Amino acid sequence: MALDMDWQTSEDTVPSAFITEANRRSLLGTPPTSGAWRDGDDPGDRQFAGLGPLTLESGQQLPHVRLAFETWGELNDARDNAVLIVHALTGDSHVSGRAGRGHPTSGWWGGIVGPGLAVDTDRWFVIAPNMLGGCQGSTGPSSMSPDGTEWGSRFPFVTIRDQVAAQAALADHLGIDSFAAIIGGSMGGMHALEWGITHPERVERLAVLAAPAVSSADQIALNSVQLEAIRMDPLFRDGDYYDEPEGPYRGLALARRMALLNYRSPSELNDRFERSWQGTLDPLGHGGRFAVESYLDFHGNKFTRRFDAGSYISLVEAMNSHDVSRGRGSISEALARVTARSLVLGIDSDRLFPVAQQQQIARGLSASIHGSEAIVISSPFGHDAFLIENELVGPHLAALLQS
Repeated sequence: MALDMDWQTSEDTVPSAFITEANRRSLLGTPPTSGAWRDGDDPGDRQFAGLGPLTLESGQQLPHVRLAFETWGELNDARDNAVLIVHALTGDSHVSGRAGRGHPTSGWWGGIVGPGLAVDTDRWFVIAPNMLGGCQGSTGPSSMSPDGTEWGSRFPFVTIRDQVAAQAALADHLGIDSFAAIIGGSMGGMHALEWGITHPERVERLAVLAAPAVSSADQIALNSVQLEAIRMDPLFRDGDYYDEPEGPYRGLALARRMALLNYRSPSELNDRFERSWQGTLDPLGHGGRFAVESYLDFHGNKFTRRFDAGSYISLVEAMNSHDVSRGRGSISEALARVTARSLVLGIDSDRLFPVAQQQQIARGLSASIHGSEAIVISSPFGHDAFLIENELVGPHLAALLQS
C-alpha cells in the first residue's frame, strides 16, 4: 500500500488495499518515541561516512556531518561507472535488498535496481545515501550533537542545496569525481536537478522523475498543514522529545495521512474503496468507519514506527526551499546550466507535482534524450507511480543509461 509524499519503502509502494484485522493488530501498542535509526541499532547494509564540517546556505555550520549510505555493484578501475540514486521524502538508503537485520522492509526500488534490471548493478556501481536531515543514519534532528545529546530543536534549517553539498562531500570521500548518472524521484528529483545545475561537470546523465523546478505556493501550503499537525501535538515539545517516554506520534501520523492524499490519485482511491465500510458497523452515525479511513489511519500509524517527527519537519522545510532560480536569475537561466544527457518523466495522474512542472524542466534542458517534451506515463496511482510502475519507468531509465 502506498503511502508517500515522497516516499517510501517497498511495502508502501504497491496499490492501495483494504486493511485487515491482522493489519490492525500488527500496530497495537504505543509507537516508539522516534522511529529513527539510532546509534547502537543494527546497521544492516548501511555504511557510514564522516564528512567533517559543513557550512549551510544560512551561514550556520554543522560541525560534523555523517551520511549513511548503501552500495550495489563494483566501482570499476576508471571510477566512471558510479550512479547516484537519491530517495524521496520518507525513503532511505535501502533501495534494493531484502528485509532483515537493520532493514524492516525490503528495498523501495527493488524492481528497478539490481542485476539485469533497468539500473543494472552488474554494470553500474550504485550509491544511495540517506539525505542530510534524515533519520536513517545520517545527521539529522534525532542524531547526536557534539554535546552528546540529540540535536532536536537546535538542528539548523537545511535546504536542497545543502543536502546536495553533503552528497558531493560523500562523493569526494569515496573518490568519485563524476557520476555516470544521478537519478531521483520526487524530493530526490529536486536533488538530481540541483546536482545538474550546481555541478554540471560531475554529472554525465540526469534523471528527474515526478519533480518540479520550484516548489509552488500550492505545494508549500499542503506541506504547511502537515508541519502544523506535528507542532500542535503536545508531545512534540518544540522538537525536544527524544528523552521522553512518548513522542509526537499522533501529530506525525496525522501529517502522514494528509500527505498520502497527495500521493495517490482520486480515481485510484475511488475505484479501490468506493463507499465500502470497514467491518460490519454502519459509519453513518453507528460507530463504523469507511474503509478508506481505516486505510489512511493504518498507514499513518505504521509510519510512526519507522520515521522521526523532527526529520519530517526538517526534510519538508528543505522541500519548501527548492527553487532552482534562487540567486541564478530565471528558471530557464538556471536550467541552461545543465549539460548532462537528461530524462524528465511525469505521471498523468500526479496531483502533487503535476505534469506541467516536468514539461517546464524538459523545455529548459538542452540535452534531453526525448527532446523538449517530458516523457509522460499513464497510471492510476498518482505521484507514487514512479515507485510502482516498474515496467513503465524502467525502460526509460535503461534508455538514458544506454545513451
